Amino acid sequence: MAFLHPGQPVRKGLCWVAGLYGLIIRSRLWCYRKGWLTTTRLPCRVVSVGNLTVGGTGKTPIVILLTKWLLAKGQRVAILSRGYKRTSKAHRLLVSDGSRILIGPLEAGDEPFLMAQRCPQAIVAVGADRVALGQWVLEQHPVDCIVLDDGFQHRSLHRDVDLVLLDATDAAGLDALLPAGRLREPLTELCRADAVMITRADSRQDVDAIRSRLRVMSCSSEEAVEVVFRPESIVSIASDARQPVEWCRMKKAWLVSGIGNSRSFRRSAESMGVEILGESAFEDHHGYHDGDIEEIRANLQAAGCEIVLTTEKDGGKLLPLLMPSDPWWMLRLRTEIVRGEERLYRLIDGPLLGRTQQVRSRA
Repeated sequence: MAFLHPGQPVRKGLCWVAGLYGLIIRSRLWCYRKGWLTTTRLPCRVVSVGNLTVGGTGKTPIVILLTKWLLAKGQRVAILSRGYKRTSKAHRLLVSDGSRILIGPLEAGDEPFLMAQRCPQAIVAVGADRVALGQWVLEQHPVDCIVLDDGFQHRSLHRDVDLVLLDATDAAGLDALLPAGRLREPLTELCRADAVMITRADSRQDVDAIRSRLRVMSCSSEEAVEVVFRPESIVSIASDARQPVEWCRMKKAWLVSGIGNSRSFRRSAESMGVEILGESAFEDHHGYHDGDIEEIRANLQAAGCEIVLTTEKDGGKLLPLLMPSDPWWMLRLRTEIVRGEERLYRLIDGPLLGRTQQVRSRA
């Protein structure tokens, strides 16, 4: 099935395929509403962070933000992820046991590995069947709250809070179902979410375009949470040395990324004052190999670049392929909630304490 990149127009020739896809999706959703397809409830609180569209809306930094917040409140947290494009064929894998990382980014998948790095106290596990994965984790570890990565379409697992992310820079992504557009489900399904989070909400015009779509769907656009991702620091892939964002200003750089929204990464680099002389933008979850590195090194030299700048998600996969002398740096972003922070955390924290006491009494 063909995926569109953000900003790519609806493919009118594929509308009939999108109609068939929509019929299948609506039938599945109807079966869940009728109770013909069952939903399993786990004996702990479940918070889902998901998408309505394909592509990168910023799920990983939101999962990290919420997990860190829950951990800071003394909760025992597990992150469940599919581990998309991981090399391991195991049905279930433990990426981190909450004290140490057990496998690398190729086996785990780049996003779960990054989550384990950024949230070292959290259990991180990967597997396609989230119900079986959650049950497996709970058999081994006492957990108060599960954060479900990319979970909006996983109706088989009951969730206490459903968060759906919409990219403010991709209002056109809401125009049509796959493969004509970028929607995984009909736009009307937004109304089953507990909260909509508008990410990359730097431009008021972009945010207003998304809010106008929410109003049409009779969803409360005023309650939507707004989030921005800002450059926080620059981290050396080889040595883990860190530099402030200002260190990059006016440096000649070659950009490298294998993420769902490379345009967003480029905008972040531009906002830091980096002089971009070239870019290698691969598909999301790209598996790097020696040939890629040699080609980028050649481009770096030919263009007269001082550094390679990449994403934190790509950094873990690139590390084994680099030499200590390679001037490759990854951009670490910080997540800021600029509107609706109190509502979001009230929603996440809701009845957590009562559920936590029940779970701990069973542990």
